[in-house]
Amino acid sequence: MVQGVDAAVSTVVVGTAYHAPTARELETLRDVAVVVGDDGVIQSVLPASSADATAAVERASSTVRLGAHERLLPGLIDTHIHAPQWVQLGTGLDIPLDRWLFEYTFPLEARYADEGFARQVWSRMVPTMLRHGTTTAVYYSTIHEGATTALAEACVEHGQRAFVGRVGMDHAQGTPEWYRDRDATSGIDASARSVDAIRALGNQLVEPIITPRFAPACSDDLLRGLGDLARATGTRVQTHCSESDWEHGHAFERFGMSDTRALDSFGLVNRSTVLAHGDHLTDADLDMIGAVGAGVAHCPLSNAYFANAVFPLRRALSRGVHVGLGSDVSGGAHPGLLPQCTHAVTASRYLEDGVDATLPADRRGVPDSRVDIVAAFHVATKGGADLLGINAGVIAPGNVFDAFVVDCDARTSGLEFWEGIDDDERLFEKIVRLAGPEDITSVWVSGRRVVV
Repeated sequence: MVQGVDAAVSTVVVGTAYHAPTARELETLRDVAVVVGDDGVIQSVLPASSADATAAVERASSTVRLGAHERLLPGLIDTHIHAPQWVQLGTGLDIPLDRWLFEYTFPLEARYADEGFARQVWSRMVPTMLRHGTTTAVYYSTIHEGATTALAEACVEHGQRAFVGRVGMDHAQGTPEWYRDRDATSGIDASARSVDAIRALGNQLVEPIITPRFAPACSDDLLRGLGDLARATGTRVQTHCSESDWEHGHAFERFGMSDTRALDSFGLVNRSTVLAHGDHLTDADLDMIGAVGAGVAHCPLSNAYFANAVFPLRRALSRGVHVGLGSDVSGGAHPGLLPQCTHAVTASRYLEDGVDATLPADRRGVPDSRVDIVAAFHVATKGGADLLGINAGVIAPGNVFDAFVVDCDARTSGLEFWEGIDDDERLFEKIVRLAGPEDITSVWVSGRRVVV
């Protein structure tokens, strides 16, 4: 029901919506009125023909009526993006991760000492992400405080919900001399100032996030100090964890334990932690992550290039681990999260079926590993919201109205509804597999329409 006859109503969207409240459930909300309050929170989801819906429309500042072939979906939540790598998106994926960082990525990121250059990149990247339906983004910035604050400011300007982190990295062997924090103390102090600067923007949509790049790039003192800073300031944490053979092996060689346990020993694994990739996590690692309420940003496309393994998405979900989906721009060569849903499904099939035809079929893969498109979309929406602790990811009362509309009859991407053939399940699958920014006609973040 609407929250009182005098409840302030900002927007009512009338039409049919799809969402995935669980990894096994696609729910169709047919011919409904989604009533959004002035605070950007969904007040109610009503039958469009009901008297309460009519009353809400009369009070609303704005009413949007979807066409017969348009569908409303919850906003996409990208839990792992390297913002400064936007410039090299789609390039440089020809060498192993450690070489890729030193030969391509670190030289590019060093350029963000030029704040003007940073602002130019952010002004193009953030609107583009929104055009792809990414209403929430978890960003790695660079070591530069100015560029990091500018990224947060761009998210505020364009209305994207975001977690923005200044990258901490000081290890003498794991980073180049010309692109690193001077020492652990200076890195910790810079991260503390960055947290304060982002919070000083006073925007509830944009938050800081403590960001040690990963263990190979950070000294013990920096890892420990950033863990202490996160605890003292109540700030979320993001870092990479067991992404590749190189990174996974580094932890055992250096710490004598897995990457997960090493990060935990520095105070970096808790309910507010996002661990990127995790392809080499053991069941014991997954159980520890699940027990503390942390989670994994699954990046299926970039994993194909750099991880040397396939993340066991179904196994992680079955063990109660929070999992969100990530594009990993630019290790993932596509800015949209809908394609990542398809990549997640494809990767799970490779894991289950195996890839080496010289092995017998019963030894080729990992049984019971596949996920379907509903599970992947759930991870890209509600899964990411649960990982980040935000009330989003479904079209339901009490959740923020982060959403986008897809035109299923635009006919430029191959996405088309066929009468008498396509039901809601088929159309939903087509949307996730085929829709691109050219098919996305509207995007809202916290009730504000940011793409029209």
